[in-house]
Amino acid sequence: MKKLAQVKTILVVEDEMPLQKAIRIKLEKNNFSVVTARNVKQAINHLKDIEGIEAIWLDHYLLGKETGLDFVVKLKDDKNWKKIPLFIISNTASPRKVQNYIKLGINKYYTKSDHRLDQIISDITKGLKPKRKCK
Repeated sequence: MKKLAQVKTILVVEDEMPLQKAIRIKLEKNNFSVVTARNVKQAINHLKDIEGIEAIWLDHYLLGKETGLDFVVKLKDDKNWKKIPLFIISNTASPRKVQNYIKLGINKYYTKSDHRLDQIISDITKGLKPKRKCK
């Protein structure tokens, strides 16, 4: 008998509405519960209001003055959120920007033009699977 996969909750922080919708649909088809935000303030409010967010899909460029990097700094400064896996997806990937994210402890950085949604979702799914304990 096949065991049903546990639904994981992911926060998608993406300002482009058509892309946000496509990401939501793909994630939901892959057994994720999706919460969305378009800026840092909305994302922080979701983290405060919704328990059990298990991963974050984050675009670097967002609506408002704050970027994805600003959000990651806030996330890593909070003891309740700093261990949430972070997957950064951006249109550009300057080496300096990528290094800043890596220093802050993100899980992976993707350039949108180089990666398909399916590939990113597969990586996130694998990253959230519980580790098997050796006997």
